[in-house]
Amino acid sequence: MIEFLNFYLIPGLVLGSIYALGAIGITLTFSILRFANFAHGETMLLGVYITWSLVQFSGLHPLIVLPVAAMLTVLAVLFIDRAFYKPFRTSPTIMVVIASFGMMLMIRSVVQFIWGVQLKGMTQGIQRPMVFFDSLRISPKHVMIISATIVLMLAVHYLLSRTKIGKAMRAMSDSPELAKLTGIDTEKVVRMTWIVGGTLATAAGVFLAIDTHIDTNMGFKMLLPMFAAAILGGIGRPFGAVAGGLIIGVVEEISSYPWIGTEPLLNPGYKAGVAFAIMIAMLLWRPSGLFKGKVF
Repeated sequence: MIEFLNFYLIPGLVLGSIYALGAIGITLTFSILRFANFAHGETMLLGVYITWSLVQFSGLHPLIVLPVAAMLTVLAVLFIDRAFYKPFRTSPTIMVVIASFGMMLMIRSVVQFIWGVQLKGMTQGIQRPMVFFDSLRISPKHVMIISATIVLMLAVHYLLSRTKIGKAMRAMSDSPELAKLTGIDTEKVVRMTWIVGGTLATAAGVFLAIDTHIDTNMGFKMLLPMFAAAILGGIGRPFGAVAGGLIIGVVEEISSYPWIGTEPLLNPGYKAGVAFAIMIAMLLWRPSGLFKGKVF
């Protein structure tokens, strides 16, 4: 039981927290801007490498420089929206999706050109785990990741439920045409959507880099699980994305636990397929997701 907690459940919660942060940005973009942003994983990638550069320059902890890195990433995302996505606002959705796919490849190529393709580490050294009840071991970085994720999720909840711009985002998610008729500045809502999505994507990428390492394909590897989390929770439901991310993260990890005998139930190399299977099953069984999101 302790082995299950130490090596499967806790890592699953950490991975699920990272998926959840990324899925919130995807679900907001999908519900407000009405397109699947395939470049969202590369937004994470860009944020990670900006954070790494700031850490190397300042010598500070990644969490300390994270707000600055998030701000720089958001500026880049806002520029991308203005230069590449805004001209397609009234175009068929498939055109914007293709544009986002092209942007994904462009961002990755820029990152590889500037920073190279070698693996990098966000932090140095090995942390000793905290020991509880003589056998329960929890890494300090896992406590930090889960705690920071909870804070960010509560901040998003407050933004969407208590602020004027948050209520405008919810109104535009329900009906962009009606939002315009009521006098809502839709371009301001679009900018805030990118700000929230870019900030959370940067945080998710940095948390993943702290937990593992940095490589130029990490954004693409995270894209499918994040989309699966958004679909599982329900498009347009931020807390649904959180639930979806946690479920997929935990299921991915425990799928390799030796439930029967001594061999893993599923080879760890196939864990990515778990997210895909969950996404397909949800689309077939309940397209609106667990929290009854939007179906376009």
